[in-house]
Amino acid sequence: MIESSAHPLDHLVLPTGSLDAVRSRLASLGFIVAPTGIHPFGTENACVFFADGTYLEPLAVGNEQMADRAIGEGNVFVARDRLYRQTLGDEGFSAVVFATANADADHARYVEAGLSAGEMLGFSRAFTDANGKSDTASFKLAFISDKEADGAFLFACQRVSAPKIDRTALQAHANGVTGILEIIAVSDRPAAQIGLIATAAEADASAGDAVRLPNAVLSILSSEDYASRFGLTVAPSPDLRFTAIAFAIRDKAAVRRLLADNAVRHNMSGNDIVVPPAPGQGAAFIFREIP
Repeated sequence: MIESSAHPLDHLVLPTGSLDAVRSRLASLGFIVAPTGIHPFGTENACVFFADGTYLEPLAVGNEQMADRAIGEGNVFVARDRLYRQTLGDEGFSAVVFATANADADHARYVEAGLSAGEMLGFSRAFTDANGKSDTASFKLAFISDKEADGAFLFACQRVSAPKIDRTALQAHANGVTGILEIIAVSDRPAAQIGLIATAAEADASAGDAVRLPNAVLSILSSEDYASRFGLTVAPSPDLRFTAIAFAIRDKAAVRRLLADNAVRHNMSGNDIVVPPAPGQGAAFIFREIP
């Protein structure tokens, strides 16, 4: 049963060394990538939006000096991005983000649990749609992390002001993806990590190896189970590592044709189409047909 009071999935952060590589790679997978968004603290993104309200946030560092200054001022978002890159490289999957109506309350919960990753962050940035129309988006973020983890973090995101922009054209992906079904993390200590995720999302942790959100499932697998389920290898680690994203599609055959036409390497694992990570695609992408 899905925990109805849990925070829903909002978006996923995928560090990259180049937004140009992101655009090229994700276009070959059948995704529409939004115009570049510039943060006021040195990072920039090229998002992929879905009809279910979730999105991917490929993230690059556009201005190193601004990023350095932001880290010095205590900006947790930029500091954690820097730590991820220093530890695991410029391509990957660093953060899962939950939607919240009250980031201040989430921050208070994180502090009380002894899991706050630092001070809250509020900011605004311009958002541009596929036709070039711009508006301003404002956010407030509260961060949570295991103190020993440097390869993954989580945060709650309150959309204080949503841009009055029509995203319909940005959601009409050639691969037919309508949203995110599952986020897969790997850890050799799944039981030790599930509580962190449940606290982040204010969700039930009784499933043991998964947290069920209103709009997605976040599963934690051992490296052995991950290899068995998806045919991909990942180095064993006691720390939490976000590794794969499962997307909802309607036509598996059409997606396989698209990938073959674009010479994208992929394999089948049961009914899943699995695309291994590549430059511009920091996680394994899994296309899963749903009725």
